[in-house]
Amino acid sequence: MNIAFFLIPKKDVAYLKVNSTMRQALERMEFHGYAAVPLIDSRGHYAGTLTEGDLLWKLKNTPDLTFNNTEKIHLHEIEQRTQNTPVSINALINDLISRAIHQNFVPVTDDQGIFIGIVRRREIIEYCAKLLNTSNQISSK
Repeated sequence: MNIAFFLIPKKDVAYLKVNSTMRQALERMEFHGYAAVPLIDSRGHYAGTLTEGDLLWKLKNTPDLTFNNTEKIHLHEIEQRTQNTPVSINALINDLISRAIHQNFVPVTDDQGIFIGIVRRREIIEYCAKLLNTSNQISSK
């Protein structure tokens, strides 16, 4: 199965550029209700995943940092504790499944490493459940 079938294109994904501010990240994550978002560099390459935990650790470890001055902190200054490894658009479904065990979403890149979207764990689980249901129906006949 081609993973493009599961792809949520970049235009429909809430992502951030690495030169965005911590405040922008907090506001975007709150608005969308996300616990993690992909980061994109100035050339459009996938640059990592920012999580709520990353933001909390930055807040904890930065004296005098308050919500009001989070606009002074750029995302490239925040350590990313989770490494969501991207897959190529040409990857196999097994590559998605193995990554989705540890990631809420799998970033997808084109042949030049440009971020083109994500595949959410939910779609992968739904696909696997459908396969299991089909297999069970065949077995019971």
